[in-house]
Amino acid sequence: MKKINWGIIGAGDVTELKSGPAFNKVANSSLVAVMRRDAAKAEDYARRHQVPRWYDDAGKLLNDPEVNAIYIATPPSTHAEYAMAAINVGKPVYVEKPMANSYSAARPIADAAAAKNIKLVVAHYRRQQPLFKKIKQLLDDKVIGEPLLARLELSKPPLTKEDLADPRVAWRVDPAIAGGGLFHDLAPHQLDLMYHFFGPVQKVTGLATNQGGLYAADDLVAGNILFENGVVFSGTWCFNAPAGTANDFCEIIGTAGKISFSIFSGTSFTVLAGGVLTTHSFDALQHVQQPMIAATVQYFLGEGPNPCSGEEGAEVMRVMEGFVK
Repeated sequence: MKKINWGIIGAGDVTELKSGPAFNKVANSSLVAVMRRDAAKAEDYARRHQVPRWYDDAGKLLNDPEVNAIYIATPPSTHAEYAMAAINVGKPVYVEKPMANSYSAARPIADAAAAKNIKLVVAHYRRQQPLFKKIKQLLDDKVIGEPLLARLELSKPPLTKEDLADPRVAWRVDPAIAGGGLFHDLAPHQLDLMYHFFGPVQKVTGLATNQGGLYAADDLVAGNILFENGVVFSGTWCFNAPAGTANDFCEIIGTAGKISFSIFSGTSFTVLAGGVLTTHSFDALQHVQQPMIAATVQYFLGEGPNPCSGEEGAEVMRVMEGFVK
């Protein structure tokens, strides 16, 4: 394989800017086919993005001989179905986060890929963004000493009636489709970074509740992780916060300083070490998944390591379930 010719299953909103255009901007990569169940929308996407072929049937895309890699961008409830189908036809898979809508659905995907020797990457794409790669480097270089504690808070106001009437939003708080609420939609990015930074997990505890009663999923989650290296993580997610109290904050405290950053907002972070406060700033990315797609292409071509394995994606699902069950 000298070039990755991608087919997208689920060419919806997430692929419009975050990921889709990047497949044609990465070396040795091109987007050659897209699929949506709505034929008119599939055709429209292909026309607007200059994609040669479109389908309204996933099986036809999977069996397109020109497609040699699959990107799954459907809602989580169908990730397992399409990932297993791609694995069964022998094509490498790049699957959106969360890897599935439950750990019990995610684990078999990883096992099947390993058993059939099919390459599988989970789109925890913040790992490859320059800002978070720099934080990882500083942690590895012990700039703040040995890490002790990571604490995180994400709070947002409740969804409006208009939001809940919009199918593009409402599915995210339908447990049958998303696995849970906005926690299941957003926390995979955050918890994957913690796992990426600190390694294997020893213990998970948590609680979840539905305080607002606006939809079926939990709107408040709190959880703790003890990592095998002794680092303790504490996080809270509130999606029923009053106006003016929204927050997106994470802080890693070490024996010699701390790193403070946002995960979903901002292009900079600060480091306090040796009594000196330093700010690291980065350019905004046009396509937030492009660095991850580039790393995935290298992996699929045999030119680099797996940027996020199926085993890692499944482990993040296991941790999430430890918070909400």
